[in-house]
Amino acid sequence: MNPTACPRIVLVTLNARYIHASLGLRYLLANLDRHGGAGLRAQAVLREYTISRPAQAVVVDLLATLGPGPSAEAATGTQIVGFGVYIWNVTQTTEVIRLLKVARPDLKIVLGGPEVSHETDQQAITRLADHVITGWGDVSFAKLCRALLHGPPPLMKIIPGEQPPLAELNLPYGEYSDSDLAHRLLYVEASRGCPFKCEFCLSALDKTAWAFELDRVLAALDVLHQRGARTFKFVDRTFNLKIEHSVRILQFFLERLPPPNTPASAQLFLHFEVIPDHLPERLRAMLAQFPPGVLQLEVGVQSFNVVVQQTISRRQDNDATEANLRWLLAHTHAHLHVDLIFGLPGETLQSFADGFDRLLAIGPHEIQLGILKRLRGAPIARHSAAHGMVYAPEPPYTVQHTGVVDAATLQRFGRLARYWELLANSGRFAQTLPLLLYPSPVDGSAVVSPFWRFMAFSSWLWQRQGSTHRLTPEALVDALFDYLSASLPPASVRQALLADYLASGARANPKALHGLLPRRTASPDKAGRTLATRQHRHRELTPHPNPSSPRHGGSGKG
Repeated sequence: MNPTACPRIVLVTLNARYIHASLGLRYLLANLDRHGGAGLRAQAVLREYTISRPAQAVVVDLLATLGPGPSAEAATGTQIVGFGVYIWNVTQTTEVIRLLKVARPDLKIVLGGPEVSHETDQQAITRLADHVITGWGDVSFAKLCRALLHGPPPLMKIIPGEQPPLAELNLPYGEYSDSDLAHRLLYVEASRGCPFKCEFCLSALDKTAWAFELDRVLAALDVLHQRGARTFKFVDRTFNLKIEHSVRILQFFLERLPPPNTPASAQLFLHFEVIPDHLPERLRAMLAQFPPGVLQLEVGVQSFNVVVQQTISRRQDNDATEANLRWLLAHTHAHLHVDLIFGLPGETLQSFADGFDRLLAIGPHEIQLGILKRLRGAPIARHSAAHGMVYAPEPPYTVQHTGVVDAATLQRFGRLARYWELLANSGRFAQTLPLLLYPSPVDGSAVVSPFWRFMAFSSWLWQRQGSTHRLTPEALVDALFDYLSASLPPASVRQALLADYLASGARANPKALHGLLPRRTASPDKAGRTLATRQHRHRELTPHPNPSSPRHGGSGKG
């Protein structure tokens, strides 16, 4: 497109963070010509923002992109603004559209994404729009643009997305810019859909999983790699469902591993979401070949409670799950990021605690503690009456209480989850955390479970701080010292905290460590620094359920 011309189509989304790059909108761009007619792609541009950017600032930038609007001089004609809408950006996107419509009522506003694919008649954002595409948008958006720009005008506001054979879709990876490759996560996929029916997830609505032709995918990934891409996040719901494909993808990346001592910025980093109870020998053999720092495996355990699993139609062999996690930890260098969800129908705090303790004993690198959210359209809604499920009316629709968990307990758990992120998943307290979770009883008393020990600390810390945010590493060091030294020898607690603080590379001066820190901190311990850095990188990959998913009808974790 001529850079001085006004675009006819602007595709927009508000990402959770700058580092995320919307794969879904790039699919729409890549398929404009194929499914809408030659020349459409040349008239389209992509604009990505973050949810932290003020709505008015987003609108000002969009208006500058769109140009002056219809007039005798401009003669731009119809202009379309398409928004990708997700559970984490719907509130901000609604305000952007409201302001944009005031400034330019002539614009055709088109919505797509999982948040607006269901319950469309109940949402303020859909009332503001001219058209809403539900489900898959790759083909339907292109056809809608053709109709809006060239006629005949569409008759329907709500347009069910057309699901084509995957062979009829252009892959979107050429839409990643050189800047994207250098500074952002690259989302890729080898398949869509999911054969499993876990009711908290929109993928439960899929009838099966569909695989792209693998040679075609690998050829596109090779081009990305040759352009300099080194971080690949696969958004496939079930990467290890089709082992033949999984093995070929892993072999592809094994053949492109950089030599030892390559700078960290040039190292490969791969993220896959895997089924926890399906790890056949061929896949194990491939996973074991990757060196440290390359693989992250996101494993959705969600609950070890068999009754809860049955209630939400989740098929999971818990013994196989545990055995596979232990094998991965013992025989691979993969970083294991394992998810648990609190608030599922019938899950009590005690049964969740039992599951947490079981998972903690296995020893994954991160345990992500989430609270159930009611994704629009997800089948979990069918349990609301029977299990007393009450959800927040505003995004992200977090469960407020259930028939077996009251509101106060859910609030306590929310604080615990935040503190767990700061203390455990941050990697900053590797030596101190065991003192909190596994203290040796000195009075012959029974050992309290790690979950309940952390819950007690969480309640104490909340009383002390009154906040779960803006807690510096130094404030956490002092809090841990005060709490632990009440029941453990202060010298032992201080020694662990000192080792952790130095290893993290922090350079302030916590009160608990006065007189113990060197005047100028030497280069921090490499192993500790590497752990903290690696943990941060892993969290960058998994801050939200499926950021900017290309599946306009799917979201949430499987």
